[in-house]
Amino acid sequence: MNKIPALELRDVSYRANGKKILDSINWTVQPGEHWAILGPNGAGKSTLLKVACGFLWPNAGGTVRRRGKTLLNLRELRKSIGWVTSSLAAEIPETEKALRTVVSGKFAQIGLLEQFGGAATASDYRSALRYLVEMGCGYLPNQEFGTLSQGEQQKVLIARARMTKPYLIILDEPCAGMDPGARENFLTSLSSLGKQKKVPALIYVTHHVEEILPLFGKTLVLGSGKVLYSGKTRDVLQPRVLKELYGAPLALIRRKGRYWPVIK
Repeated sequence: MNKIPALELRDVSYRANGKKILDSINWTVQPGEHWAILGPNGAGKSTLLKVACGFLWPNAGGTVRRRGKTLLNLRELRKSIGWVTSSLAAEIPETEKALRTVVSGKFAQIGLLEQFGGAATASDYRSALRYLVEMGCGYLPNQEFGTLSQGEQQKVLIARARMTKPYLIILDEPCAGMDPGARENFLTSLSSLGKQKKVPALIYVTHHVEEILPLFGKTLVLGSGKVLYSGKTRDVLQPRVLKELYGAPLALIRRKGRYWPVIK
C-alpha cells in the first residue's frame, strides 16, 4: 500500500511585490522522512515554509497537499505541523518555567494561560517532561525560560512543538547565532531525537552544509526560488552543487556522516 505523503507541493509558485519568490516548486515529504533544506539567504526558504504551514497560499499557481488533502482547517493545521524558529524564543515570557513553556504548545499559546483554555492535565505535564528528557533537558523543568542558553531554549521549543503530536516539525535555522560549542551540543541532541521511534518527519532549514546531520537522508537545494537539486543527501551534496549555490570553489570533507566545506 502506498503511503500518503505528509507534505506535497505540486508546481507551487508565489509572487510578492511583482517578483516571483517561488517558481514551480515540486517537493514531496513522506511520513517519517527527515529532510534538510539548503540555500543561501534570499533563496526562498522562509516563503516555502510559510506556504507549507498554511501561512501563505500559492498565489501564482500550484497545489499544496498535506496528508493528501488540499484544504485543511488552519487551526488544526497549526497543531499538526510544528514550526520552531530562533525568533520564537524572544516571544516566550522570560519568567515562565521551561516545563510550562513545553505544555503551552498543546494549546498553541505563547505563555501558558489557564484562564484562556490552557487547562493542562497531569498527563500533559508528564508528556512535557518526557519530551524534555528526550531532548537531553531533563534538568530544566523548573528553570525560567529567560535564563536558559540559546541552545537550551531551542531544545525546549522542539519539546513544545511535540505536545500536539504533529506529523511534521520544521526547524527553521535553529542554530542561528549559536557559538560552535552550543551548536554542536544542540545538534547532538537533535541527532538523538532523530533515532527514536515514532518521531515526526523533521525538516531542517539552513545555509550551513555542516549542520546537515546524517539523520537527514534527503536534501532539497533552493536557489532564486527554484529547486536546483532534490534527492538523497549523499547524491545532492557535491562540490559542483555548492559552487553553483554559493559561487565559490568549495570541496567537501566527510567526517562521521557530516559534510564540511573547505576552500579548494
